[in-house]
Amino acid sequence: MTTQKSVPSAELDGSPLPFVSVILPILNEENYLEAAVSSIFSQDYQGKLEVVLAVAPSRDRTREIAEQLARKNSTIVVIDNPSGKTAAGLNAALRISRGEIIVRVDGHAQLPLDYISNAVATLASTGAVNVGGVMAAEGITEFEKSVAGAMRSPLGVGASRFHTGGSPGEVDTVYLGVFRRSALIAIDGFDERFTRAQDWELNYRLRKNGGKIYFDPRLHVTYRPRSTVKALAKQYFEYGRWRRVVSRRHEGTINYRYLAPPVALLGFLSSLFLGFLHPLFYAPACIYLIFVLAASISIARSLMQYLYLLAVIPTMHFAWGAGFITSGRNLVPADE
Repeated sequence: MTTQKSVPSAELDGSPLPFVSVILPILNEENYLEAAVSSIFSQDYQGKLEVVLAVAPSRDRTREIAEQLARKNSTIVVIDNPSGKTAAGLNAALRISRGEIIVRVDGHAQLPLDYISNAVATLASTGAVNVGGVMAAEGITEFEKSVAGAMRSPLGVGASRFHTGGSPGEVDTVYLGVFRRSALIAIDGFDERFTRAQDWELNYRLRKNGGKIYFDPRLHVTYRPRSTVKALAKQYFEYGRWRRVVSRRHEGTINYRYLAPPVALLGFLSSLFLGFLHPLFYAPACIYLIFVLAASISIARSLMQYLYLLAVIPTMHFAWGAGFITSGRNLVPADE
């Protein structure tokens, strides 16, 4: 695919290049924070730029590193996020930030050099209130590479464009996001009752308020996947659990992609149970296992990755499905 050049002279709403605030909720990012901040200040964006780090209570040297970075660069601001919740940290950073454009970045993300300039240009040309791109999962170990392959394949996570790529256009949600500040303020920012799925929920409210969410495949953000089966299962369990919360609170936000994992889990378990009554009932479970074998062959780039994928793919599907099925109604308090 031919990559378009960024537009350094792009304007937003007829004004010169807007002031951009990059906000990061930070927790236990000792190993990645400095590289993430470096990738922000390496951008080719020619407008004014600031970085706001909302630091949660961490078990490592994250706070110390953040303060060292701020002492070296006056455009970096460090604030506290005592609750440790991502949404709370984002809102705290949003309140103190000054930019017309808000760029959300995670503490372990790596941005390509033209990420901000491309995003600002796309906001200007499309009239969108939020622009995002590809969650470009890249692993280091063979296990992480296996997870990354599954995350970037429709056989692993479905056909979401922010996972698998695709053509530019309007979507329901995007990874991270580059926002018009006015749009975030108009809906009171992130809902701090959500410890997960805050992006899905936020983008729903942005769209309900008349805004456009736009996917731009040029915006690749490097993402580091979980490094163990246990961590992966916990991550996807929480994804499924909180996606169910969004679907309860906002009717019409669920579709077949989100129902596939719980249906697969229930079907697989039912097949195994009913198989004791008659071998024919084992058919659905066998079909799923054949799918896993075929998907693993398709995604794997080495024998070791293939072996890992035999565990990774069912873990992602079934953990997500289990979270969705067991999601409690008390996870988010009722509106006051």
